[in-house]
Amino acid sequence: MYWVTPRHLAGDDGVLAERIGDTLTGLGWRMWPTSRNTLLYVSPDGLRGAEWILAAYPFELGGLPVAWQLSARPQAASALTEWNAYFTAGVPHEVLADLLLALDACATPDAGFEGAESVLTALGARGWWRDRDRPGTTATDPGFSASVSLESLPPLIHDADPRDDLLGWQAWAEPVLGAPYLWCASFSASVPHELVAAFAFSLAAPGPVPRRRLPEGAEDRLTVVHRS
Repeated sequence: MYWVTPRHLAGDDGVLAERIGDTLTGLGWRMWPTSRNTLLYVSPDGLRGAEWILAAYPFELGGLPVAWQLSARPQAASALTEWNAYFTAGVPHEVLADLLLALDACATPDAGFEGAESVLTALGARGWWRDRDRPGTTATDPGFSASVSLESLPPLIHDADPRDDLLGWQAWAEPVLGAPYLWCASFSASVPHELVAAFAFSLAAPGPVPRRRLPEGAEDRLTVVHRS
């Protein structure tokens, strides 16, 4: 067992489905297998959803298949979601679990009250730097291996707002410049900024995390704090 930093380069240890499934079950979310070989979790009030969609291979972000899709709707009976967020394999499971805890605690998961600045403030509190050219939209870790940025939405990112000129938060880890991404995340335009801030604050957490294996391509960028 390795205890490593930084968290954003630690990978998912190959247990992203299991760890997030355990988190959702612990929160009382119900789970159904679907005909697409996915696993759909729904919160007790029916307003929040999370789906393990890796087997369906719906699309890619940064050349990586999307593994989890989160969503929220204004009413349990609504067929349409207000917003969606997508995460590829490789995203640290601790970060996604913290986001789900924040989502579960929201009284109104389909609407937010904070501004975009809250995301950058959360990252700044953890020592991330604002981009010199885009200080109001982008922050990067001190090692320049991960970024969180308010960008034009990639294709296939679904949101209740149909306009095509909307911005949404995007996050990614690139251990070596020009090398393949370790993981990517995309939040549609209507995702509440406070939820993205919860994701960002967890992503930039300084403490070591346990891993049984180190992610390929990021080994040289990780610091092993302890072996057990």
